[in-house]
Amino acid sequence: MFATAELLWALIGLIFTIGGTWLEVFITTGPWDWGNGIDVLSLGVSFQVGAVLLIGCLGGQNAAALSQVAYLSLGLFLFQAFDFQVFTQGGGLSYLREPSFGYLLGFIPAAWVCGYLAFWETLKLEILALSCLAGLFTIHIVGLVYLPLAYVLQWTGENAPSLTQAIVTYSIAPIPGQLILVCVVSVLAYGMRQIMFY
Repeated sequence: MFATAELLWALIGLIFTIGGTWLEVFITTGPWDWGNGIDVLSLGVSFQVGAVLLIGCLGGQNAAALSQVAYLSLGLFLFQAFDFQVFTQGGGLSYLREPSFGYLLGFIPAAWVCGYLAFWETLKLEILALSCLAGLFTIHIVGLVYLPLAYVLQWTGENAPSLTQAIVTYSIAPIPGQLILVCVVSVLAYGMRQIMFY
């Protein structure tokens, strides 16, 4: 059974993931370039993956995985019933046919893996970074398994990009931005755990 603290962390993770879906990640130029003004650059990713990893680092494996089960359930069934958009391109059971759904499905094991590794040893920044990298790797593995399966079984519509283009779009192109996000989440989680748990 889940403890009250785990349920609270799961709720926080659900809120972070839904909110992170709509928050694009930006960085600025280095402070040495601020004399000419501050340039803001998009990393081309949302904070959604960061939210999955952050809740794993803060709430542990059970709360993190539960938050992602709730996120997928809301996206698949709440949209169906009330037309409430949780995923970036809608929701409902038809979202299972989206090439990107495998990556969303990967949030559940990724949250668990990240949460497990984040509390495996005493608090160290390197352990948090490793747990976030393992979580990110898990998301991409599940997504890359789902993609060919979806194409072979013809779950995707006629307007879907080619398999190669889908792999580039969903796995290769976002990696640089997601790696920066891993660094940010690791440092943020380290600071928050220092404050909250010690």
